[in-house]
Amino acid sequence: MAVTVNNQRVMVALDVPGREEALALGEALRGSGCWLKVGLELYAYAGPQIIQELKALGFPVFLDLKLHDIPTTVERAIRGFVQGGADIINVHCSGGYEMMARAAAAVREEGSKLGTTPKVIGVTVLTSMSEIQFKEEIGVQRDLKEHVVQLAKLAEKAGLDGVVASAQEAGEIRKNTAADFLIVTPGIRPAWSAAQDQARVLTPQAALAAGSSYLVVGRPITRAENPRQALEQLWD
Repeated sequence: MAVTVNNQRVMVALDVPGREEALALGEALRGSGCWLKVGLELYAYAGPQIIQELKALGFPVFLDLKLHDIPTTVERAIRGFVQGGADIINVHCSGGYEMMARAAAAVREEGSKLGTTPKVIGVTVLTSMSEIQFKEEIGVQRDLKEHVVQLAKLAEKAGLDGVVASAQEAGEIRKNTAADFLIVTPGIRPAWSAAQDQARVLTPQAALAAGSSYLVVGRPITRAENPRQALEQLWD
């Protein structure tokens, strides 16, 4: 199967508990043109070397660890992640302006030393969280979409390259940020797949139409009998 432009905008979430399973999925998707996303689960079991192993298969890699700590800690930690070779790294927007600004500056400084600079993006509100949870459990009384857009604008001001947000908020973020500001959207479910534990979901076609730059898709692909075929069928 040929590489398609749409595939190049898909990040397959390797939310698996081991190196062997991750590399097997990488082999199955090799040559498709998609990205691979390394999150907490895989990073905990396979370690930082998994990034270079996946890149050796020809994939760009998004390191999704959602850094959220005091500014100094995040600044120091993110330098190490830049050295690890990821193409995109993320932090939590709720860490605040200073944390994001120092993370962005550290990534660019470290990247300039290495000759390659990854993008750094900010997580707004997790796509597993519903509007009701956001207000009743977290205690934020303003509209969830309004909150996400505010965080996106703050991230852009701090020098981040983009944000992670639900596709349901992508259109409003796109209106309020620069044209090249990245919008990475989890919670993507093709019409033939169940929502599972995602609360704010959208189909791939609708997400791209809303302004998403990249689509994060996990279980509909990774749990399929034929992951490569499932990737191609996202657009059905």
